[in-house]
Amino acid sequence: MPALPIRRRWFSWCLAGAMGLSTGAQAVVTSADVSTNDDRVMKQALDAARDRRWDDIDQAAIQDHVLAGYVEYHRLRARLSSASAAEVNDFIVRHGDSPLADWMRGAAQTRFGQLGRFDDLLAISDGEPSATIRQCYYYTALLDRDPAEAAAGGEKLWHVGASQPEACDTLFSTLKQRGVLTDEDTWERMMLAWENGQDGLVTYLQRGLDDAWQRAIDSFDGVRGNYAGVTRVPLDLGPDGEASGALIAAAMHGLTRADTEASLEAWRKIAPHVSLSEERRHRIEHDLAFYSMVRDVDNNQGWVDSTLPRLADADLIELRIRNAVTEGNWPNVARWSEALPPDVRAEAHWQYWLGRASEAMGDEAKARQAYQLAAQDRSFFGFAAADRLGQPYQLQMANTQVSTLQQELTGMLPVVKRTEALMRIGEEGLARSEWYTAAARDTPDQAEALADYAIRQGWYGMAIQTTIAAKQWDALPWRFPSAYRDSFIKWGEVNQVDPYLLMGIARRESAFNPQATSPVGARGLMQLMPGTADHVARNLGISAPSTSELFEPQVNIRLGSTYIHSMLERYRGNRIAATAAYNAGPQRVDRWLASAPREFDRFVESIPFRETRDYVQAVLAYRVIFESLAKQGDTQGVAMLSQAERQGNYDPTLIARN
Repeated sequence: MPALPIRRRWFSWCLAGAMGLSTGAQAVVTSADVSTNDDRVMKQALDAARDRRWDDIDQAAIQDHVLAGYVEYHRLRARLSSASAAEVNDFIVRHGDSPLADWMRGAAQTRFGQLGRFDDLLAISDGEPSATIRQCYYYTALLDRDPAEAAAGGEKLWHVGASQPEACDTLFSTLKQRGVLTDEDTWERMMLAWENGQDGLVTYLQRGLDDAWQRAIDSFDGVRGNYAGVTRVPLDLGPDGEASGALIAAAMHGLTRADTEASLEAWRKIAPHVSLSEERRHRIEHDLAFYSMVRDVDNNQGWVDSTLPRLADADLIELRIRNAVTEGNWPNVARWSEALPPDVRAEAHWQYWLGRASEAMGDEAKARQAYQLAAQDRSFFGFAAADRLGQPYQLQMANTQVSTLQQELTGMLPVVKRTEALMRIGEEGLARSEWYTAAARDTPDQAEALADYAIRQGWYGMAIQTTIAAKQWDALPWRFPSAYRDSFIKWGEVNQVDPYLLMGIARRESAFNPQATSPVGARGLMQLMPGTADHVARNLGISAPSTSELFEPQVNIRLGSTYIHSMLERYRGNRIAATAAYNAGPQRVDRWLASAPREFDRFVESIPFRETRDYVQAVLAYRVIFESLAKQGDTQGVAMLSQAERQGNYDPTLIARN
C-alpha cells in the first residue's frame, strides 16, 4: 500500500516539536545525549521531590533534563498555599502538552478552595472541574461572581442520593439562605438517599425539615418498612402538596426490586391518579419493564409488551428480543427487531437476529438482506452472518502505513522524549499518562503517528489505548498487534490450545498490558487471579508464582493457557463454553447449559451476565482478527467457529464427565 501523504498540519506540528516550539517544550535531547548517569540523577531527584527532600536534589544536574518539569511540579505543589495564580498559570502554559498541566490545575483548585482563595481559583480554572470536591469549590467561588451558574452547579451537586464532601457545605448553606435550595429539594434528596440505601443521610436530611413536613415524614415512615404501602400515600403531601411524587417514585423503586409482580399491581392502581413528572413516570415504568423481563414475570408480560412501544427505550427492546431469542419465538424476534430505533436496528447484532427470525419464518429474501447488512460488520454477529451466507469475513481495515519521515519527526516530539525517559527510569505509570494525554488531545493524524511509534517500540498496550483515545477503530494492526506472539504460539502448542484464542483472551483481558491489575486482583496479560494461578501451578508440579512473577508474560501465558486448556477439556473442545467459563467460572456455565437453547448463537445470546455475553463475543471475534492479520488481512479460509461449535448442542452433554 502507498505511504500516507504528509498532511500540512501534521508536518507543522512535528516540525514545531522537533524545533522545541511546542507549548511547554524544553530543548529536545536525543536518546544518545541522555546518559545513564543523567537518568539516575533524575530518578533520585524525582524520588526526593515526592518526599519533599529538597536539599537532596541537584537542581543544576537536572535542569536540562527532559523530565525536569516533574520535579518543578512537586516543588510548586508543595508551596501552593503561598503560590500566586500567575505562577500556577505559568506552569500550566509551559507544560500544556503534558498531564502535569491538568494535575497542577486540579491540585491548585483544591488548595485555593481550602484556603478560600476564590479569585485565584477562578483565575487558574478552565471551566467546571471534573472531581466533586473541586466542583464544590468552583461553584462556591462563583456564588458572588455568577450567581446563576453557581445555583445551577449547586443544585446538580445537591440532587444526589449520597453524602457530598465538606467542601460543598458553604455552597449548600449559601444556596439555602438565598432560597435556591428549598425544603422541597431537601425532601427530594432524602428520597434519593432512601433509594440508594443511605440511611444515615436520610436521618440527617430529615432533621432539616420543620413541622410543616411532619405529615409527609409520617407517610414516609409508613412505607419505609412496607413498600406496598405506596398505594396509600396521600397525593397532597408537603406544605405545597408537591411532595408525594418523590415519595411514590422512591417507594416504587424499592417495591419493583422486592416484588416486581406486586409492584405492577400497585402501579396500575395509582398511576392514573398521581401527579408525576414525565421523567419520574418514565423511570418507574422503565424499572417495571426491565425487572419484569429479567425475572420472567409471566403475569407482567402483557403490560410489558403494551408499554415498550410507548417507552421506546432501546435497552428494553433489546432485552425483549433476547428473551424472544431464548424462547425461540421467532415472530416476536422479528416484531421487536422492527421496533428498535433505526440506528440501533441497523447494527449487525440485531440485523443478524432479524435474519434468523426471517429465515425461521420462511422469508428467505428478507433473511438474506438482513444477513448481508450484518456481514459488513467486524464483530461476532457480523462474522456469524457471513457464515450463514458462506462469505469471507469483512475486516474493514484502514491503511496504517506511516512514512519514514513521519516516523522520524514523531521520535523528536517532546511527549515522546518524556515518555521514553520515564520508561528508562522505571516510571511506566507516568509514561502511560504522558502518552494517553497526547493521544486524547491530538488530531487523528498525530494520533496515528503516536500509535505507529508505540507499536515499533513494543509498547503494545499503549498503542491499543492510543487507538481507543483517538477512536481509530479500523486501525487493526495497531489495535490488534502481534504482541508476545512467540510466547502464545509456544504455550499454545504445549497445551494444545489455539494461539489465536489465547491472543484474543489476552487482548480482551488486559489490552496486552503485562502490568494490568483488575479491581479484584487479577494480574497480568491473561488476568489470572492468584488463587487460580496457584492451583494451576500445583497441577503442573511447579512452585506457585509470586505476585511479581504473574506480571511476567512467559509465566502468565503459560499458566493462562494451561487453565483455558482445562476448560476446553471440560467442554469437549468447545471454545464458546470454555471462553465463557474463563470469564464467569465453570460452575455457572454448567448451570447455563442445563437450561440454555441448544444452538450456539442462541446460547450466547441467552448468557444472563452481560459482561460474559460481551466477553465471549469479543474474544471469538478477536481471534478471527488475529488469524486474519497473520495472513496479511486475508480472511479466506478463516473460520470463527468449527463445524462442531456451529452445529453441536449446547446442553449438559457438552460437559465431559470424568
